[in-house]
Amino acid sequence: MSQFTDAERESFYRLIAARRDIRKFRPDPVPDDVLTRILWAAHHAGSVGFMQPWNFIIIQDNAVKESVKQLYVEANADAAEHYDGEVRALYDTLKLEGITESPLNICITCDRSRGGKHVLGRNSIPETDLYSTCTSVQNFWLAARVEGIGVGWVSILDNARLSAILNLPAGVVPVAYLCVGYPVEFAPVPELQTLGWRDRLPMADLIYYDRWPEHTVKKEE
Repeated sequence: MSQFTDAERESFYRLIAARRDIRKFRPDPVPDDVLTRILWAAHHAGSVGFMQPWNFIIIQDNAVKESVKQLYVEANADAAEHYDGEVRALYDTLKLEGITESPLNICITCDRSRGGKHVLGRNSIPETDLYSTCTSVQNFWLAARVEGIGVGWVSILDNARLSAILNLPAGVVPVAYLCVGYPVEFAPVPELQTLGWRDRLPMADLIYYDRWPEHTVKKEE
């Protein structure tokens, strides 16, 4: 196995630090060769039992985007009801999707039957197909960042209705609905941190050794 140079290693960590959730896009199309390289990276993610449960639905049709956008509008109205006061006022200012602005939407799905009834390493934890699909999502995101492409994960959606819009067969579930395109900017820090929604947690507070320590679970405000 070849070793990576210091410069390559530094670039890798810089890439992770530079990844952002993008909501504002330019209309420029994503070149086919660039998209192919990003999808290659996503397809070469790790998966339990080498099941490779992912598929990639590339959405360019404006009618499909509008249908998904309506799902977001309805789900976001419901989500907003969980907040009140100043937090609700801040939530209402947040831009949490770029469905119709981005030139591409891509849904990464998980085929829960991929690999057959018994997949090596999956019998004890059936959800590892979903976890494996998330590694594909992360590869997609990082490869897109290297290519100067922005990605925004839209999680405020009704998955059952999204599945109907995308004509997903039984047993195939949407894991990540992504807005993809050239961003207006890559912000130096995550936007939610800049806006005061939440700060990054100190890494030292999240590391334990051997077992979970007592009295560490804190009730959310």
